Amino acid sequence: MMTYHKSLAAKLGKTLPTAALALGLAFSAQAATTNNPTLTQSKPIFLGGGGEYPFSSAVRVGNTLYMSGQIGFKDGKLVEGGVKAEAKQALDNINGTLLQYGYQKSDLVKCMVMLTDMGDFNDFNDVYKTELAKPYPVRSAFGVADLAAGASVEIECMAAK
Repeated sequence: MMTYHKSLAAKLGKTLPTAALALGLAFSAQAATTNNPTLTQSKPIFLGGGGEYPFSSAVRVGNTLYMSGQIGFKDGKLVEGGVKAEAKQALDNINGTLLQYGYQKSDLVKCMVMLTDMGDFNDFNDVYKTELAKPYPVRSAFGVADLAAGASVEIECMAAK
């Protein structure tokens, strides 16, 4: 029985390094063929001041445009007509920002919607569907207590080319 163990140990002693070498080559060959994306550094470009407010209207990082939230402001005041009118104006403001920086509505990839009354969710969606086209950007919607200037809705979006 002792001879068997010595014989097995001798065989394993020769086989294990060969197996380990083969396994290492297999892993390194796989690593060489794996599609690893190359990360490039792109410094943020801050676009448009917020006027009297301490924020930029947008920031571009690479081909992605991050926009500040928009409410239904037109000519320096909140439009009248409730959530539908405000939502339309906010989306018009977003479109203006997109166009100003060389993007369009079809470049939108993510929107966050803040509503002071979640009961307005369906009315908001009616406007959203008429202003944007399929495929719609991914979206989140939140109920909030208050928004700037007494707005009913605020929309913040990101676009990418």
